[in-house]
Amino acid sequence: MWEWLAAPMDAARAHDVGWHLSWHARTMVLAWGVLVPIGVLVARYFKIAPGQDWPRSLDSHFWWNTHRICQYSACALMGIGLWLILSAPPLAAAPGPHGFLGWSMLVLALAQILGGILRGTKGGPTERAADGSLSGDHYDMTPRRLAFEYIHKSAGYLALLLSVATLVSGLWQANAPNWMGLALAIWWSGLLVLAVLLQRRGMAIDTYQAIWGPDPALPGNRRKPIGFGVTRVDVERP
Repeated sequence: MWEWLAAPMDAARAHDVGWHLSWHARTMVLAWGVLVPIGVLVARYFKIAPGQDWPRSLDSHFWWNTHRICQYSACALMGIGLWLILSAPPLAAAPGPHGFLGWSMLVLALAQILGGILRGTKGGPTERAADGSLSGDHYDMTPRRLAFEYIHKSAGYLALLLSVATLVSGLWQANAPNWMGLALAIWWSGLLVLAVLLQRRGMAIDTYQAIWGPDPALPGNRRKPIGFGVTRVDVERP
């Protein structure tokens, strides 16, 4: 068993990578294999934080801060990984399916950053407009905010799926030891099981309702939730 774990994925090829490729792989696995999935999981299932007295207590920043820290850190690591591969010897950075997938991931990451910058204002009681009103792109769910919601979520899940193919193809191209692929498979399987459990518990709560409450008169609560499997909490009123 130990010999198989230490052996390269393709016994016909040697696992011989230099400093650039080995650290490129480490940064990318940490970014896309660990940080991005955690950031997505927390953003999807922890809009209402554990122990939060919702709806008396609204707008928990736990998910927001965790999501930003994970995704921005992943982007920083991706930049380091990009520098490593661009500065690697030509043969080590030979083009192929992994390279195509990697550049696609970079484009999606940049699109997510740009979308976040252009998402518009928040509004609502905690971030009032200059005139003191509640008006804001998110609070009012303006066309600008709607476009951001659909694009950001769709591109995010697409990037998450592509990251699996990108990392697996990278392991194969580098002819990594079997234990690396097995470790990633166990980690991803654990995250998938956790996601299924959280989904069944109804924890994929609509962002708008989590932030501003269940009042059906609020602009965003008059629209259906955005995203597959996203729900709203029915709150009994006296």
